[in-house]
Amino acid sequence: MGGQERPEASQEPREESREEAQRARRIKAWAAADRVLIRPAMNLSLGERLAELTAGAGSVTDLGRPADIYGDGVVAELEERIAGLLGTEDAAFFPTGTMAQQVALRCWAGRTGNSTVAVHPLAHPEVHERGALGAVSGLRTVHPSYGPRLPTAREIRDFDEPFGTLMLELPLRDAGFVLPTWQELEDVVAAARERDAVVHIDGARLWECAPHFGRELPEIAALADSVYVSFYKTLGGISGAALAGPASLIEEARTWRHRYGGQLFQQFPAALAALIGLDRELPLLPSYVAQAKVVAGALAEGFSASGAGWFRVHPEPPHTHQFQVWLPYGADVLTEAAVRQAEETGVSLFRKWYPAAAGPPGLSFTEVTVGREGLEWTAGDVRSAVREFVERLA
Repeated sequence: MGGQERPEASQEPREESREEAQRARRIKAWAAADRVLIRPAMNLSLGERLAELTAGAGSVTDLGRPADIYGDGVVAELEERIAGLLGTEDAAFFPTGTMAQQVALRCWAGRTGNSTVAVHPLAHPEVHERGALGAVSGLRTVHPSYGPRLPTAREIRDFDEPFGTLMLELPLRDAGFVLPTWQELEDVVAAARERDAVVHIDGARLWECAPHFGRELPEIAALADSVYVSFYKTLGGISGAALAGPASLIEEARTWRHRYGGQLFQQFPAALAALIGLDRELPLLPSYVAQAKVVAGALAEGFSASGAGWFRVHPEPPHTHQFQVWLPYGADVLTEAAVRQAEETGVSLFRKWYPAAAGPPGLSFTEVTVGREGLEWTAGDVRSAVREFVERLA
């Protein structure tokens, strides 16, 4: 196997068990912490998630109505809500964002007659979906830009082969949740139109982009021919996504949704959680984005004062309520320090760290998200937490 020794079968369960134990320890430490920047819904217990859903469901729909069957009822209600929020003609609920985008890009390939999709190499389909666009939908991807940012209008105009669809991930998560300026975004879309290409927005995290652009969601969505949004990444839902756009496209997308196995019998838990998230989180997102700038600035000040050496907060200031922090230590060392801080002080500043995909060994990063709980932190709180974190790296 490429010269690599394969672990004996007897070793695999022990390794898996060790990782499971480490994960359980992390979740326990984060859950027990008194101070956190965000308390992700995915780390709640099953009982807590069910209780949360039960407590909020009555505020978003009539619980006396029949449950959904194959997409009617509360699922259709959610679709109508999304179309209204984004200002599109229609929207369709999908069990996953991966499926929603597969369907969207496949539909556009059929309509344009070109199955080539221009996309950033750090975009979700290229990094996290195991080549699904090509393996499942017969699509081909090309990369007009390799920089850690969205492509520029010039890169789109000068790209040396045709493509039918330009896909823009807003924000570009794996580059640090980065966004272009509004003018740059308009110029990129115009450049794609000049090439007779359609534009699809991967808006898994579109909800928090409005403050950066200084525009409302319908104006952002109107730049594209279609847009996908997620219900669990920012809104704290259980699962699910929506594809929004022209009525004819969404009608076709519903057909492909069925063909891809996404026409589930009942989806009311996911739909209810999405509606609750829209009511609960959407109004607070501008305050999360503003607080993320405070937190990022204080992190930089804290690391400068701590003597930790080289560090990077990226981007600074953040474009959304999420950003990266980079340090020259191993990921395991940094994660252990973060867990120990939570266990010993009740303060959880960072969560899991990851080794850099490229660059010198020993460089790691983490993603910082500021949510409801993070609004209580002052810049001084952040600087103190950085000092306590760095002490655990000694």
